Amino acid sequence: MAGHADAEIACDIFCEVIDNFGDIGVCWRLARQLKAEHGWQVRLFVDDLKAFHALCPAVDATLARQEAEGVVIEHWHAPTHAGDTLQIADVVIEAFGCELPAIYVTAMARRDRKPVWFNLEYLSAEDWVADFHLRPSPHPRHAINKTFFFPGLGAGTGGVLKERTLDAQREAFQRDAWWQERVGIAAPSSETTVISLFAYENPAIDTLLEQWRDSPTPIALLVPEGRISGAIARFFGLSGFAAGSKAESGSLKAYALGFVEQPLFDALLWAADINFVRGEDSFVRAQWAQKPFVWQIYPQADDAHLPKLDAALAHYANSLPEPARAALERFWHAWNGVGAPDWSGFWRYRKHLEQRAADWAVELASIGDLAGNLADFAKSQLK
Repeated sequence: MAGHADAEIACDIFCEVIDNFGDIGVCWRLARQLKAEHGWQVRLFVDDLKAFHALCPAVDATLARQEAEGVVIEHWHAPTHAGDTLQIADVVIEAFGCELPAIYVTAMARRDRKPVWFNLEYLSAEDWVADFHLRPSPHPRHAINKTFFFPGLGAGTGGVLKERTLDAQREAFQRDAWWQERVGIAAPSSETTVISLFAYENPAIDTLLEQWRDSPTPIALLVPEGRISGAIARFFGLSGFAAGSKAESGSLKAYALGFVEQPLFDALLWAADINFVRGEDSFVRAQWAQKPFVWQIYPQADDAHLPKLDAALAHYANSLPEPARAALERFWHAWNGVGAPDWSGFWRYRKHLEQRAADWAVELASIGDLAGNLADFAKSQLK
């Protein structure tokens, strides 16, 4: 396969939408980046086009096959045609442990030039990830290997997704224009702390809202419509908190935004002083935003998620002065169910947190971006 140019590489990505938008969010970003920056021919198989449509309104949930932003999108519902009428790609990405159709795997194994087959794992900051990244796994029945590809926050991992143009877009961001367009008001003064809140349901929210209400300085809260909206409504004594809603109590003013489509999410992060994010995709975007953030990791049974949270903190907080680092850890733990949040004890270290956010983005970029790292490895195997 010598001389295999990027433009000739065909890639199939398979994605099952397990919960909300995280899985398809990552796969859609990866698909677009492989197409736009590496010139690959990308086909994305997705089992839930309704969730996909929410992230990308250009996707029609009723179509079995379509194209958006140069990516071919197939509605994946155990396609029996896969492997018979579909051409098998050069690179096959099985996202987050979803199982490829057996007929597709058989066709992969029959291909003279075996595809590079990736199992794209969930992001983890734990140390063991570097040991397992790029390990091959032979198929039990076919003469073909699957390679484990682990996103991560440290050296020796696959890194995380970042588009080449992202920093330039952030630097060109017009905060005042964004506030007028998305919220319908002028941007708050510098005395106001602007907080974006993208979260799962969270028992700690009532305590935090009370602290913001009683804050000695003004708080502006931006809330994309979603799973936390009901708690916001109850706090203000409202029946709901749909897009366009506004509420005020004490020092706190809250503004409900519509569901934020993926290309617009970065601007929400740039518009705020601190961002509350959840899951994987928004966690990654918050790191590139170079603003302080608080992560709500996806909760698992028996608190299995807490070591993963601590592993991320070990990377992100490691160079903070001890008091600031301890405050950050306490606050992240409280937001993830361990202890009670103390906003003033946390935000008093704002300047340290802002500097760390900027420094961390540089450190994270040093390990390369996920799409580029994946593409480089695939090309090395296709030679």
